[in-house]
Amino acid sequence: MSQKIFTTIARALFATCLLNVVASVASSQNSTVANGGQATATSSTSKSAASVGDEQKAEAVVQRAVEALGGRAYLDVRTIVSRGYFTQFQDGVAGLPYTFADYLVLPDRDRTEFRGQGTRGIETHDGDKGWLLDAASRKILDLKPEQVKDYRITLRTSLDNILRGWWRREGAKLTYAGRREAGIGRRNETVRLTYSDGFTVEFEFGARDSLPNKVLYKKQNKEGEDVEEEDRYAQFLTISGVVTPFIVDHYRAGVQTSRVNYQTVEFNRPVPDSLFARPADAKSAK
Repeated sequence: MSQKIFTTIARALFATCLLNVVASVASSQNSTVANGGQATATSSTSKSAASVGDEQKAEAVVQRAVEALGGRAYLDVRTIVSRGYFTQFQDGVAGLPYTFADYLVLPDRDRTEFRGQGTRGIETHDGDKGWLLDAASRKILDLKPEQVKDYRITLRTSLDNILRGWWRREGAKLTYAGRREAGIGRRNETVRLTYSDGFTVEFEFGARDSLPNKVLYKKQNKEGEDVEEEDRYAQFLTISGVVTPFIVDHYRAGVQTSRVNYQTVEFNRPVPDSLFARPADAKSAK
């Protein structure tokens, strides 16, 4: 399920190069005595085997999670239409909720409409472009580069990205990060995605039920500082054979900043292209 609700309010083939390993071993053999070279080659081989095993373990965790969420039924989802409430938190206190309707066409077309406190807004993403209805100025505005960048981060950190393998398109590396405490008598299996640009994101799945529990990553704030961001999933329900979380809580630096509470979720409902077309003006936005 998409993690993006509306970014204006609050807010991806692991690769192993065998040739480099062989070249490294050959170079070491040429610059050391025979026994030393043999030791280096053995060590490199051991590390390579450990790396392959690590990747296979991570893949197994992901596959179990796919099965836990419905297996084939989950993988066959192409569109998601959802409605519910979005609530911001300030210093641990919940504010008044906004209602939202979200139209998602996998992998990267998403339109969110929201209402609340006398305002109405729309934000639409279509790949690397998009537009929004600015409630204050009552104008249709193209998304700024930083807003598009923020959406790409949202896609990289989404459950659909890790479970559907979209990260392979960006050449990310999947590794196993071990088990972690997840409450009394509970553990999570953790996998990590590392991208060539240095961005990393970790996904935690229940060791017993394989359901998604947390997503953790860091994101720069306005001051250029890396801040810990975290999504937590709860209240899993089965809809049309697909198990999906109906509550998504977001934390920044350990403090809750928002909650998404889904009321309805529909899979593979037709979503017209017209929803993503940029209207001529605010009055034309429906």
